[in-house]
Amino acid sequence: MNISYTRKGDYLLPNFILKDKEQYNIGKYGLLRLEYIKKYKLGLFFDLLMNDTLNEYLHEIDTNVMEKVQILTNELAEKENINEYLKQKNQMLWVSKMNNIKNIAEEIILKEYIYV
Repeated sequence: MNISYTRKGDYLLPNFILKDKEQYNIGKYGLLRLEYIKKYKLGLFFDLLMNDTLNEYLHEIDTNVMEKVQILTNELAEKENINEYLKQKNQMLWVSKMNNIKNIAEEIILKEYIYV
């Protein structure tokens, strides 16, 4: 990689030219991962930043974690017999149980994919 510099007073500043590529919106899980790598994985953070792949990396993490949380939520709900019948019979109980299931699934997935 060949880097050119521009002199500004006593300083040499690198001339970085970023590729024109798609920028993704980053959701909850991507932002959680960003905060984690900025705090605990600084080498990875700077590597992604310097290679201009941070946005893609965070988007991929966000998308994958959302899918995995949804899959695990569905599996846990099925295992606990939380279904449409319960939803019709007692909607408040169904909402409460589904919120608990989602929190459990999210906690498991965050430990495996975000905080590593």
